[in-house]
Amino acid sequence: MKKKIRIISGTFKGKNITTITDHNLRPTMHRIRETLFNWLSQKISNANCLDCFAGSGALSIESISRAAKYVTALENNKKILYNLKKNIVKLNIENIKIIYTNTLSWLKNTPYKYDIIFLDPPYNKKILQKTIFLIEEKKIIKQSGYIYIEKSRFQKIYYPKNWILHKNKYTKNINYKLYFFNKI
Repeated sequence: MKKKIRIISGTFKGKNITTITDHNLRPTMHRIRETLFNWLSQKISNANCLDCFAGSGALSIESISRAAKYVTALENNKKILYNLKKNIVKLNIENIKIIYTNTLSWLKNTPYKYDIIFLDPPYNKKILQKTIFLIEEKKIIKQSGYIYIEKSRFQKIYYPKNWILHKNKYTKNINYKLYFFNKI
C-alpha cells in the first residue's frame, strides 16, 4: 500500500509524492515539515543540503521546492530508494543526487561540506548518535550551517558543544530540533 505525501510550499506546492509501506520508513509529518521549513525559510534558498536518511524524500524534495541549490540524499534500502527515484523523475527534479549507501560509511569518506543537514533516522536504531559524531569529526557542516534532527522524544542524545540549539519542539512522541553550527 502506498501513502501520499503532499509538498507544502514552493515550486512543487500541492504536488504529491508516494511512499511505500516499510516498518523503517517514517516520513516527517506534514505539520513538522511545515514548522521546519518555516525555521529554515531565510536559509534554504541556494543551500547545499544533505539528507542522511532520505526515506520518502519529503525533506529533500521540499528543500528543492523551496529553492535549495542541491540535495544529496542517502538511502540504504533498495525498495525505498527505487520509490524515491520514481518521485524525483515524476517531478522532473535534476538537482537531487540519490546515493544508495550506508550513511555512516558515506560520511567517513565524503569530501563535501553542506549548509543544511537533515538527520531523521529510524528511531529504533542507535545510528543517530554515531551520525552526529561523524558529522562533527569529519567537519561536514559548513560554518554557520544548520543541522535538523528528528528523533524519539525519549531518546537521549549528546550534541557537540559548538552545535547551538536554535529551535526545539515536541509532539507526544517526537522531538525535533534545529541546531546552528558555530565553529569554535
